Amino acid sequence: MTAATTVPAGSLTQEEPRARFVDLLAAEWLKMWSLRSTPWLYAITALAVIAFNAGTAYDHYKYWYQYNEESRTDFVANGIPLVDAFTMNSAMVLVLAVAAIGAVSVTGEYGTGLIRTTFTAVPARRSVMAAKVVVLASAATVFGALVAAASFASAQAILSGRNASVSLGHPGALRVVVASALLAPVAALAGLAIGTLIRHTGGSVVGCVVVLLLLPMVLSERRHLTAVLQHALPFSGWERLVSSQTQRSHDLFPWTAGGAWTVYALWALVAAVVTVLAVHRRDQ
Repeated sequence: MTAATTVPAGSLTQEEPRARFVDLLAAEWLKMWSLRSTPWLYAITALAVIAFNAGTAYDHYKYWYQYNEESRTDFVANGIPLVDAFTMNSAMVLVLAVAAIGAVSVTGEYGTGLIRTTFTAVPARRSVMAAKVVVLASAATVFGALVAAASFASAQAILSGRNASVSLGHPGALRVVVASALLAPVAALAGLAIGTLIRHTGGSVVGCVVVLLLLPMVLSERRHLTAVLQHALPFSGWERLVSSQTQRSHDLFPWTAGGAWTVYALWALVAAVVTVLAVHRRDQ
């Protein structure tokens, strides 16, 4: 006869494996697209942005012969086809909508209490928020690229009827498309960071409007300090990248395109860091 040994009940249960980062990415992807408002907001924003740009190009097409000969001759030289490719109104719509998507992607979880379930299932909060950053930035980058390319193509197709269009190889054209495309992920990450800090949908959207749209308008370029502060904002960086040499000739405090790209990079990086670190020791 062999003696029976009693095995403690606790030793029979295996410890749950830690969630892999790829699993967190998949979960955040499902959570983002499970919100009905997300695809609708992306679609409406895309239509609004393309419509603003196409409408401006069509206005130039329709009233082409009402301009004087000099204006028609210098239309391309003054960079107007590139202005029509992505107007300021369309950029404001893009920034507001995509920043709101970024904010709601985290405030929606706080509002429904889903964030508590998420952090209970995955105690590594930083990893969860890092996955959210990657998913949002990837989706916003693809969205921005598609919208910028469609806006450029539609505007130039309309202007081609007056022989006033430019190709992507035209000086400054590629920079306008890339800067407009990357404005989307920068705004989305900024909205995500603001939403993580405020954790309330209404307050986060107001914060996005104030930081991303109102501050560039309030700060003046007539003083060096306020000009520097204005140049440090992403919307001002976009304006610098899409403006032509003729439009910048009257700037009191000019700055370089490299500085504008640096503003883009720093805003995206700081927003990602704030999003990841803000939830580490904070109550849900």
